[in-house]
Amino acid sequence: MNIARSLNNWRKYRQTITELGRMSDRELRDLGIGREDIRRVARHAVNG
Repeated sequence: MNIARSLNNWRKYRQTITELGRMSDRELRDLGIGREDIRRVARHAVNG
């Protein structure tokens, strides 16, 4: 994997964590995501 792709993946991962982290517990529940699942969801967003 090249450096540019790695950097873009890291940015996407961090952005997903930030956006989900700003949501309320109720909003996350509505999406079927627990606060403890945020990192897993972010990894999935990057890796597909």
